[in-house]
Amino acid sequence: QVQLVESGGGLVQPGGSLRLSCAASGRDFRSYVMGWYRQVPGKQRELVATITNSGNRNYQDSVKGRFTISRDNNKNTVYLQMNSLKPEDTRVYYCNVRHVVASLQYWGQGTQVTVSS
Repeated sequence: QVQLVESGGGLVQPGGSLRLSCAASGRDFRSYVMGWYRQVPGKQRELVATITNSGNRNYQDSVKGRFTISRDNNKNTVYLQMNSLKPEDTRVYYCNVRHVVASLQYWGQGTQVTVSS
């Protein structure tokens, strides 16, 4: 059984930082892209960042230079370091793992990030 457990969300002031973590279990994730998506109620979930097993990264343009995605393959954990946070970053953030070949992916439960003064 695959489980993705997210943590690290919260309330921060503009310009602040947060670090999200997502611990995956129940599978060998070497053949999975790991990433983060975000969503506001009533809107489509959008990509924030992804990282492959080999370390190739992809970012949404609006977070480039501010967010950094990384993964620890020994711990099956993906991280999202978020710096210089803006009110527009306020979203529920979801961890995602997606198989590189098969139509197979899993989602975390979501963690709220709120950026407000």
